[in-house]
Amino acid sequence: MDKVRNSADAAPDRGRIRVMLATIAAVIGIASEGLANQGDLTASPEQVKFFETEVRPLLAASCLKCHGPEKQKGGLRLDSKAAILAGGESGPAVVPGKPGESLLVEAINYEGPEMPPNGKLGPPQRETLTRWIEMGLPWPATDPGASASALTQAPKSKITAEDRAFWSFQPLRRPDVPSTDDGGWARNAIDQFIFARLNAEGLTPAPQQDREALIRRLTFDLWGLPPAPAEIDAFAADKGANAYETLVDRLLASPRYGERWGRHWLDLVRYAESDGYRADAYRPDAWRYRDYVIKALNEDRPYDRFVTEQLAGDEIDPSNPELKVAVGYYRLGTYEYNQRDVPAQWSAIVNDITDVTGDVFLGLGMGCARCHDHKFDPILQKDYYRLQAFFTPILPRNDLNLSTSHEWQVYQEKLATWEAKTAETRTAIAALEHPYRDRATKDAIDKFPAEMQAIINKPQAERTPLEEQLAELAYRQVTYEYELIADKMKKGKDKDAWTALQNQLAEHKRDRPTPPAPVLTATDVGPIAPPTLIPGDRKKETIDPGFLTLLDPAPATIQPVSTAPQSTGRRTALARWLTRPDNPLSTRVAVNRIWQYHFGRGLVSTSSDFGRLGERPSHPELLDWLTTEFVARGWSLKQMHRLILISATYRQSASHPDATVARRKDPENRLHWHRLTRRLDVEPIRDAMLAVSGELDLAIGGPAVDANQTRRTVYSQVRRNKRDPLGEAFDAPDGSITTPQRDATVTPIQALLMINGSWTLDRAKAFAARLQKEAGDDEGRIELAYRLAFGRKPASAEQAEALVFLHHQGEKDEPESPPKAEVADGEGAACKPGESASLEVDPSSWVDFCHALLNASEFLYID
Repeated sequence: MDKVRNSADAAPDRGRIRVMLATIAAVIGIASEGLANQGDLTASPEQVKFFETEVRPLLAASCLKCHGPEKQKGGLRLDSKAAILAGGESGPAVVPGKPGESLLVEAINYEGPEMPPNGKLGPPQRETLTRWIEMGLPWPATDPGASASALTQAPKSKITAEDRAFWSFQPLRRPDVPSTDDGGWARNAIDQFIFARLNAEGLTPAPQQDREALIRRLTFDLWGLPPAPAEIDAFAADKGANAYETLVDRLLASPRYGERWGRHWLDLVRYAESDGYRADAYRPDAWRYRDYVIKALNEDRPYDRFVTEQLAGDEIDPSNPELKVAVGYYRLGTYEYNQRDVPAQWSAIVNDITDVTGDVFLGLGMGCARCHDHKFDPILQKDYYRLQAFFTPILPRNDLNLSTSHEWQVYQEKLATWEAKTAETRTAIAALEHPYRDRATKDAIDKFPAEMQAIINKPQAERTPLEEQLAELAYRQVTYEYELIADKMKKGKDKDAWTALQNQLAEHKRDRPTPPAPVLTATDVGPIAPPTLIPGDRKKETIDPGFLTLLDPAPATIQPVSTAPQSTGRRTALARWLTRPDNPLSTRVAVNRIWQYHFGRGLVSTSSDFGRLGERPSHPELLDWLTTEFVARGWSLKQMHRLILISATYRQSASHPDATVARRKDPENRLHWHRLTRRLDVEPIRDAMLAVSGELDLAIGGPAVDANQTRRTVYSQVRRNKRDPLGEAFDAPDGSITTPQRDATVTPIQALLMINGSWTLDRAKAFAARLQKEAGDDEGRIELAYRLAFGRKPASAEQAEALVFLHHQGEKDEPESPPKAEVADGEGAACKPGESASLEVDPSSWVDFCHALLNASEFLYID
């Protein structure tokens, strides 16, 4: 229970956030009666964000014209929670938590009244409303309600002196390191900041953790794997003054580091290898972005360069294959291949990129400003579209590859030779396929609305930049139909002739060069950007790229990029601003995330929300000192890791001699008076099972594999809809939204899966086989099992209990039992000398024993 309690302590305190929301509501003058009618104090910050970014824009765009403050068809209004629950002439529109019983769901699915009447919402929009109802209809507690028509607009906000004084918008400064009388505890400046706060509160830090636990903590932290017994022995035997620092350096230098810390970044950018939505088509080349991230981190690529490569790699060096992969950042979102409403789909794609960029790099939830000025933070609606204007010119590209200029030239020469040899055969095949191709083209285009058909059929040279983006997106559905032509030819009237020609072509298969590897990437549509407009703005004012008005009200300076004349240069300008050493947001956000992954909670616990709805920093001076140090050290992630890891703060024990007093003063451990016990993420859990069973395949990189294989979990397929059961049970993200911090739930499903799941049982069998092979007797096998699973030797009582368990398991089906080992009370319990050697242990008992260790809290939690 202590493990569970400590794990829960590490999670953000949602209750305090809800109280804060209510307090803010009271300050701005919203009566409590109004809150009860209009909002929802129980809605979590995540639910409020979902409403603001997904539901509110959908209601405003599709529903309020007929069911808003000016018109209420059927007596129904949809601009406040109270109005929705009250319903109209047909009764309540929604039953919270029960979409199957909600009239609104029937209406949007055209299963009764048809809403909206001018055309059925697409599947993503219907799924959004259904999910919202399943959540219980969360609504911001401070929403002004129906009378103000808050869904379409909010009162114009003014950036005040108080806004400008908010902590996260303040310029970076390098505070003085506190002078502390810590009795020699501090090992670097981090500890002096931490000790000064503890001392001010009358608290003291916990003692240092023992060496066995430290190397286990470090290895899981940096590698996501348990240390091998030989590594533990080597560390214990190293009596050098810098033994710990040497261990840190060795772990950072390993490729295992990039595999573990790359997964943290993939969480943030919502990495997955399938499209999502109902079809959830697999993306066979998505893994290249994952490998790029791992490689960049292992090379300790400076963070400012790492960011720039992903945002504008194609503008920096269009010919560099690695940077084509890096720009795959823009291709990580969800995608519905057969969406006919192409403008809406394109808008959703660009909105998603804007939202994720704001979350990941700025640590601000900007999605609320998509429809109105932010209600709490000094973010104007115009600011949202100033940021979006950097991405408006983007064109997703499926036609590029990973060849260099020289490789492409060689390929083209070989291809020309093959084409000359096969010209006659290919011409005959094309003639047979021509009517099928024409029919496929017409059928695909006819499915689009007339306005979209006109854009597709317009000559490319006559399209505007936006029309070119829409046409490219729509035409994917045409090319998809082309992929089905071969199947149609095999069944059609020309199948014999077509098959014969295909056989002729196959005779030259060896001569055809292998195409360069494809890549999911993006470029700009051209040097001229489409206009960025605020939806619903009657003035149709074009919004120029820019940053937060509070920080820089002028439009961004966009300079042509000589290396990419066919690009606007906008994304390079954004990358330069985000990686400015004096940027108060992006720099602090990056450092705070590093701290969070080492300690379970950032110095700002809401690591993607540095706004008013987020938490204030527990140690603001330390955060600024670390941030300036990070920039001064060349944006080196590994140097920042090392600085944190060698601190006495990091080395603290999870136990404290005065824990009762400390917990009363600081129950959440915000002041770092001890080390929090943390539940492992699913990747270390799964990888640790493979490591202790001796099955782990440490091959690096390459296409993703099925989760039933023994490669590291970071190389397993990540599908949005068809998720691996172990990952789903242990809180792995599904890749639909950015995940700044994983949950650490404790559920019955986890226990059932670990006890009864075939994956765990198979690992237990392999673990038992390894013990049989590598240790000579029962006591030796028990000791090896503990060292592999827990990183320590068993206590004498544990050794004795294990022997009793093993023999009991072997005897349970026998009518008579042989003598059992005697167990004394207390720590000193032991078997009688020589007794274990005389007793035979059934092999299945070893499987049960190993299975029990894999289910132990000590295996799943790290002190």
